[in-house]
Amino acid sequence: MATPFTPRPSLHKHRSRAVTHGLARAPHRAFLHGTGFDEAAFEKSIVGIVSTQGENTPCSMALAPQADRARLGVAAGGGVPVSFTTVSVSDGTSMNHAGMRMSLVSREVIADSIELVVRGHGYDGLVGFAGCDKTLPAFMMAMVRVNVPAVFLFGGATLPGHAVGAPATILTAIEGVGRVQAGGMDAAALQAVERSCIPSAGACPGQFTANTMAMVGEALGLSPLGSSMLPAVYSERLAIAQRAGEQVMRAIARGGPLPRDLVTRRSLENACAAVAATGGSTNAALHIAAIAHEAGIVFTLADVAAVFERTPLIADLQPGGRYLARDLHEAGGVPSILRALLQGGHLHGDTLTLDGEPLAEALARWPGPDGTVVKAAAQALHPSGGVTVLHGNLCPEGALLKIAGLASLQFTGRARVFEHEEACMQAVSARAYQAGEVLVIRNEGPKGGPGMREMLSVTAALYGQGMGERVALLTDGRFSGATRGMCIGYVGPEAAAGGPIGLLRDGDLIRIDAAAGTLEVDLAPQALAARRAAWAPPSSRRLAGVLQKYAQTVGPACTGAVTHAGAVDWPYDTPQA
Repeated sequence: MATPFTPRPSLHKHRSRAVTHGLARAPHRAFLHGTGFDEAAFEKSIVGIVSTQGENTPCSMALAPQADRARLGVAAGGGVPVSFTTVSVSDGTSMNHAGMRMSLVSREVIADSIELVVRGHGYDGLVGFAGCDKTLPAFMMAMVRVNVPAVFLFGGATLPGHAVGAPATILTAIEGVGRVQAGGMDAAALQAVERSCIPSAGACPGQFTANTMAMVGEALGLSPLGSSMLPAVYSERLAIAQRAGEQVMRAIARGGPLPRDLVTRRSLENACAAVAATGGSTNAALHIAAIAHEAGIVFTLADVAAVFERTPLIADLQPGGRYLARDLHEAGGVPSILRALLQGGHLHGDTLTLDGEPLAEALARWPGPDGTVVKAAAQALHPSGGVTVLHGNLCPEGALLKIAGLASLQFTGRARVFEHEEACMQAVSARAYQAGEVLVIRNEGPKGGPGMREMLSVTAALYGQGMGERVALLTDGRFSGATRGMCIGYVGPEAAAGGPIGLLRDGDLIRIDAAAGTLEVDLAPQALAARRAAWAPPSSRRLAGVLQKYAQTVGPACTGAVTHAGAVDWPYDTPQA
């Protein structure tokens, strides 16, 4: 029998007392009076309510009402809610140009900004609302880093659109570019898709990075069970948000569970199982490793690979499958997936939920798989997960491939090498490549980019041209969760660090075998060693601003592309005399 959380002493005003109590804090109280505090408020726990609300992406446009309802929950629980916001970078509008270098970097900036506010103001708890790809792991990283009672809520996905007589999502528009280039769609039809494929606020509705990381939040215990797949515009989200405010106040009263109680090696394995079972975004492996890093747990691509290999694919979700987030919500949500995995022996049931209850006990109150959107483990769509980790002489630190929906798990072809994304995109747009080639895009890793851009526009153009599985794409950069086809990313070590991908030449024979988990170039060790001896790093560009700081601190993809040394106890959270 799993053991529930054992309450600790209350964390009421554990941190905020340093701001509100004592003679020397008269100036601090004066500032708080200026924000609307009264005398009674100084005796209450102070809880930050943070979101990425903004108008730069539909992913964030439904967050303000939800965050406002969380304030009601905190107040009902006897706390003082204090709202603040942080930045987001839209992957939708930053892709396929230099702006994509800012996307992964924003994950670190967001996590840092939340840490600064929570620690700078001595908040006792935190409720966070995020909507776009990198914002979700950033919020979870920040919560684990500051380790105050916290609740994370995904803002929800958009509703699907409808165009040219069929359902449409952002993936329809992205792949439509390639179809127009190949003559399979006219420009007017694509324009109809772009006008209607995102009909409401919310994140992309397929099992892309946002929805994948929302599932990770539930599997880790940082988010309420059943909260993630509800569309952004559904009114029920307001009630969930209010309950989140009440939940954080209960956690403060009973001393937890704290984020580092929830994020353990076993819950991280549960998160990986949820990704594998749903054919989720390859980005999740990067982000799960980074969340683990905040908890002081070394959890690399090798750890991710072990879970992916033993977990069956049981959810029929886009882009590899048929269904969207709303369909999954109607079929029982994330708990239906977790319960199916638990029943099949693929999940640890003794990890904790947000309320301190063992996961297995909480899942007993939820429906099991519906048999259509979510299968039982015994009726799995594929015996191993929808994402696989490859190893070989081209990727000693690993590489990632989403296999969900692939017709074949093997590919052999000659390398066609491009030094950056733009060069490859130019060739793809002009259809100046051949079936059977392995298109290699290098110098796009965390340091080499810098920023590790994702290659969705390239992969979608290939798929739209009908070449998604007739060529392979290999990069030390990232892929979007919407990517499908024979697309291998996160190759490590990256080219800028002297990885083998930087040694490839046009015409080298590359062998990909996802069934065996291998990625190899057909060169003898002596030949690779000779190339390495002659290799020189590409000439570096002059950098300044955020990219300079990021390139100087970022680590390899295999450990999450993180920028600091890891978990540390905050020495200043206990009031001093």
